[in-house]
Amino acid sequence: MDAAGLRELQAPLKERYRSDPDAAVVTLRAHGDLVDDKIACKVETGRALIEAGLHPATGGSGIEACSGDMLLEALVACAGVTLKAVATAIDFHLRGGTVRAEGDLDFRGTLGVERSAPVGFREIRLSFALDTDEPDDRQQNLLRLTERYCVVLQTLRAPPKLATRLIRAS
Repeated sequence: MDAAGLRELQAPLKERYRSDPDAAVVTLRAHGDLVDDKIACKVETGRALIEAGLHPATGGSGIEACSGDMLLEALVACAGVTLKAVATAIDFHLRGGTVRAEGDLDFRGTLGVERSAPVGFREIRLSFALDTDEPDDRQQNLLRLTERYCVVLQTLRAPPKLATRLIRAS
């Protein structure tokens, strides 16, 4: 797809969202079922069923997916798609590349070993290796726009209001 094709595809959406801002608000959903005989949760991804379990650093077998890895994978997926969309929109010549995310966890926190240890990532690094002949200023603009429009990256940078609740299953 080229820039004109992307603009043509998105133009009616943008016009609709300008005239009806509420139409732009979409509720995404995820669903998981608790696994009866082990410490795991089956998550429907829309394309496959993934069974998430404990990371080996917390006693898991390593067979099930780790939710921390899934978070980094979601960041990589979102950043990669966003970068490609931005590159297309600004006619950035990109032959290919890779996106990588890595994050540091101190498992003492999640295991309750050390109260001062954080539960969750204390640092996440996102990097792009691009195969391009574009000048540095265009590459920096691509990175700036990718950061600006990547939903997962922006959600991690400015966490949304989050609510939890417990419902008795019927």
